[in-house]
Amino acid sequence: MLNLHRPFIIHSPEMVSKIIKKRSPPRSIKRHHRRKTSPKKKNVCSFSVIASLNKSIKTCRRRMFRLFSKLSHIATTPSAAGKRSRKGFKIFHQEEELDESKSNFIVPKALVFDRCLLPPLISTTKKTVFLDLDETLVHSSTDPPPKTYDFTVKPSMDGQIMNFYVLKRPRVDFFLEEISKKHEVVIFTAGLKQYASQVLDKLDPKGRFISHRIYRDSCKEVNGKFVKDLSEMGRNLGRVVIVDDNPNAYSLQPENAVPIRPFVDDSEDRELEKLLRFFEWSERFEDMRVAVMQYYNGGGTVGGGDADDCEFVQLEL
Repeated sequence: MLNLHRPFIIHSPEMVSKIIKKRSPPRSIKRHHRRKTSPKKKNVCSFSVIASLNKSIKTCRRRMFRLFSKLSHIATTPSAAGKRSRKGFKIFHQEEELDESKSNFIVPKALVFDRCLLPPLISTTKKTVFLDLDETLVHSSTDPPPKTYDFTVKPSMDGQIMNFYVLKRPRVDFFLEEISKKHEVVIFTAGLKQYASQVLDKLDPKGRFISHRIYRDSCKEVNGKFVKDLSEMGRNLGRVVIVDDNPNAYSLQPENAVPIRPFVDDSEDRELEKLLRFFEWSERFEDMRVAVMQYYNGGGTVGGGDADDCEFVQLEL
């Protein structure tokens, strides 16, 4: 029945839809939007990370500074080693003062160990032997072929295939096998990688004896000559020797050098036997530079002769 006390109003469909829209409850589901971080906040965050990094680096440097300051007081002897240590301390002290004057938001370009050409040495007892290749372990010649040779390599140089006929020094295979038992063996050659890598693949096809290979691109050119800088190897120079027939190659660290006669085609050559004798004898020394000095007569040459006349002193072992 109709209630006559209330007026009956008929709405149009358009009016009904509007009323429904007004009365429909709001959705309770809220959309989560990611807040956009302003560029200023990003910069503040990056600066805080850089500042914390620099703070840790400076803390490490201050601790090293204290350590070097204590060591500098100990090294009071007028020896060359003492002078070098004090000189290094002064340089470190100057770097520390410069570092303090710089801004807190400067990150160092590179750390020292990033400059090393070799990975860290795992063994703490092994010493490192850097061996030259040409005229030290082998002798190579190009066309025409020589009368005697052990193998050939054919590297591509400047887009041209070249033939190299390689003669191994007597007992080189035995030498590499024996020396690698107690030492880290690194081939450091001024030869191009295209050629030298193929020769080393023949000398050590399974990679059992040679730990690392370094080529001409790692040498320094001084006055038109290739020099091998051992200070960039990441090794303790007191536990390093370099064997090379060219005195220019080790001119930066002559106290670490073991000279050897150049090899061409002498089938009676015994230099590698003398080298093995030296390394057996040098095991009693912790510092290889002391071993080299003790092993030679006349400051590295026999009778004070020229560098080309360097020869091992025959010792009773």
